[in-house]
Amino acid sequence: MGMRRKDRKMEQGEAYELLFQSNYGILATVDCDGQPYAIPLNYVVSDNTIYFHCALDGHKLENIALNSKVCFTVVGRTNIVPEQFSTDYESVVVFGTVSRVEEKGEKGKVLKGFVQKYSINFVPEGDVYIEKAKDQTVVCKITIDNYTGKKRGYKV
Repeated sequence: MGMRRKDRKMEQGEAYELLFQSNYGILATVDCDGQPYAIPLNYVVSDNTIYFHCALDGHKLENIALNSKVCFTVVGRTNIVPEQFSTDYESVVVFGTVSRVEEKGEKGKVLKGFVQKYSINFVPEGDVYIEKAKDQTVVCKITIDNYTGKKRGYKV
């Protein structure tokens, strides 16, 4: 299904920049009964791939094991415009396939990417934290099939 409001479509580069710069997104999966499950999480983007980390087990990983197709949504700036009964916003919706990162080098690089993005002033401490927590952490990657950005009211 195509975008209904094509006048609100972001250029691909602008949408990717919003995806890259945002701090959290919502991952949507489906369980064995067809029940949707959406969860907010921190993430990093590298090489057109979205990475996130989680515990060794849980609902999210169970769903991914059943169906690797996911949707990931990021919302940037928002502003309610009451007199127009509307909202200015920017968002990106990603469709892709998720898998576990098994290669230790890739996993380490991604975890260091989280420290760079979210704790830049604590890199040495982050390295120690990663070393202690890496075996109790699963890193997953979303291979992006396609994405669409949409906005209202914000100029580039």
